[in-house]
Amino acid sequence: MDLKYEVVSGLEIHVELLTKTKLFCGCDNSFGAEPNSHTCPVCAGLPGSLPVLNKEAVKMAVMLGLALNCDIARQMHFDRKNYFYPDNPQNYQITQLHTPICENGYLDLGGEGKRIRIKELHLEDDAGKLLHEGGVTYIDYNRSGVPLIEIVTHPDFSNAEEVISFLRSLIEILRELEICDCKMQEGSLRVDVNLSVRPRDSHVLGIRSEIKNINSFTEIRHVFEYEKNRKIHSIEAKEQQIQDTRGWDERAGKSFFMREKENERDYRYFCEPDLPIVEIVNEEIERIRDKMPLLPEAKKKFIRDKYKISEKETEFLCRDKALYELFERMVDINHNPALSLNWLSGECLRVINLRQLQWKEAGLNAESLAKIIEMVNIKSITMQTGKE
Repeated sequence: MDLKYEVVSGLEIHVELLTKTKLFCGCDNSFGAEPNSHTCPVCAGLPGSLPVLNKEAVKMAVMLGLALNCDIARQMHFDRKNYFYPDNPQNYQITQLHTPICENGYLDLGGEGKRIRIKELHLEDDAGKLLHEGGVTYIDYNRSGVPLIEIVTHPDFSNAEEVISFLRSLIEILRELEICDCKMQEGSLRVDVNLSVRPRDSHVLGIRSEIKNINSFTEIRHVFEYEKNRKIHSIEAKEQQIQDTRGWDERAGKSFFMREKENERDYRYFCEPDLPIVEIVNEEIERIRDKMPLLPEAKKKFIRDKYKISEKETEFLCRDKALYELFERMVDINHNPALSLNWLSGECLRVINLRQLQWKEAGLNAESLAKIIEMVNIKSITMQTGKE
């Protein structure tokens, strides 16, 4: 039965920015503080408070737009998106409907040779977080006002593997630019999957469902498989197709109905009256472009050529900027790329995975590691002692 149908999917990706402060106020933007300790009248939505735009967030959005081959808006404004949920203290979100900061971009999938078109990137503030425990719901407003870039793709994906390939490439770019830490388990990168099915000989898009807040590659695979089968069964049973928003139950491995999908009219958008129109001049765009590091694909070629290592080894080093910088410092000391790489991808990676750390958090010292490797290499200590 699957052979009669094909999947068509697009993504909405929410990227939390690594700015020091929130998007429209001076509150601390770091993760993990006591609930409701990073709040002020602005991000708590108190009457009379006024937003002030974070310039650093605008620069990060321009940088990401350039990395994703987008057109950068020379003039933009913000809009109010009105909705009433308990995690949204203002009863509206400040976002960009009519003048997104970046449009018409693309990202090519490496092995597949397929181009994924990016409709737009826009800036907006995040909502708070609901915590459900023992039949009681708590609200933490620390996340309220955190700066987000929402990336909206065209419906160019045909399967889960294409989505995962796209997200891997995007995460590499975000980490290289130091825009987002991409910790999906902490919610700093959240993926909404828009998915429909249609007969294989059709060019008309099916009725789509939006599955909210998928936070792992494994769950993306499960979502695609479950939703494809659910929609095919619904079509075959001649049930009425509705455009809906759905949640995902990881334990049950299935989606559940939340609400019918809203449209623009439901949100009653209007121009945000408390923020001015923003001009982005060419000189500023070029300054941002000049300060950008090598993007992942160009960086991989540079690393392969410089250190004469394999594509697989290069992919490993480029997973994390802190890892590559550690490798570079070690090679500067011991002039031995092969041994340095062997230890980083072996014993160091094992310990980091065991302790569930990021490379940046691990506190590994290049000088000490290089010394241990040298001691093992000249047999002044054993391999086992070196590992210990």
